[in-house]
Amino acid sequence: MRVIPQIGSYADAVDALKAMSLGAMIAIGITVVIYLAVYGLPFMAATPGLPYWRSQQLNQAAFAISNGVPAGGAFGLGVQYAMLASYGVSPTASTAAIVSVGVWSIFLTLGLPIFGAIAIQLSGLATKSYLGIAAIGLVLLVLMIVVFALIMRSESLARSIGRLGNKILNPLLRRFHRDEIDLVPMVVKFRTDIVDLVKRRWAAITGAQVGVSLTQFLIFYACLRGVEGWSNGGTSFAVVFGSFAVAQIGLMIPITPGGLGTVDAVMIALLTSMGVDAGVATAADLVWRAASFVPQITIGVIALITWSKTAARALAERDAAKGATTKGATATE
Repeated sequence: MRVIPQIGSYADAVDALKAMSLGAMIAIGITVVIYLAVYGLPFMAATPGLPYWRSQQLNQAAFAISNGVPAGGAFGLGVQYAMLASYGVSPTASTAAIVSVGVWSIFLTLGLPIFGAIAIQLSGLATKSYLGIAAIGLVLLVLMIVVFALIMRSESLARSIGRLGNKILNPLLRRFHRDEIDLVPMVVKFRTDIVDLVKRRWAAITGAQVGVSLTQFLIFYACLRGVEGWSNGGTSFAVVFGSFAVAQIGLMIPITPGGLGTVDAVMIALLTSMGVDAGVATAADLVWRAASFVPQITIGVIALITWSKTAARALAERDAAKGATTKGATATE
């Protein structure tokens, strides 16, 4: 866990963890179970007809690969396509689901710091350290939403966005002696792949992604309050939410999987700037990381192994059936 920056005292953090009550641990366990249950919803929302348990298997396996394997993002993407194909989902529908879940995840990552800044302001313990992060999130979110809305509005606007992207990107590529690319067909294909799904399922996808983010926050809130002691007044809900939400901008820095280290640094720094003891903040972060990552990666590995065996068996049965059909046709001839 040394990837978490040395902002607080690890010795104090260990002492705080030892002092946690059984009730606090149970509360953390309940929030983890709720989070894991909600984590199965995004692909169910983005893939009409996909059963909940398959959506759960898909998302948990992808999480385990992306967060447990070096450079696992690309590998995880390939596994998502393979799993959806094994479930009988068409390539077009698979692309729409994967892209829409990814885009909405970015929207939430950029949107949360804005709500976090508002929460901190309302807490009465406002600190200037979060304003720059929130401003970056707001600018990027507004820009992304405007561009996304224009692309979804019509194919002609999508082509215009692609041409604008060419004018911005290709001079940079030439400067670095790289081949130019044409973004127009890429943007048009992006629109074609997801426009129908977005029109029909945007509310369900939004609800599922918001649910994932909020339940992950509940884990952190339970961890911090558990370390502080539920019997004490403790840190206000607004301060905890604000610190957690603003820190999510760290997910946009692709240094470590899951924002490990970057998110933690911002979150601990914000909490301590608003009066939370450094050891308590560090301890809460350590518990949150363990409670969020360890069970989920474990479940993801189990989901991946289970799917691999099922997919291999289904492929063998399909090949056997195909062989029997070929033999039958040959015998008839």
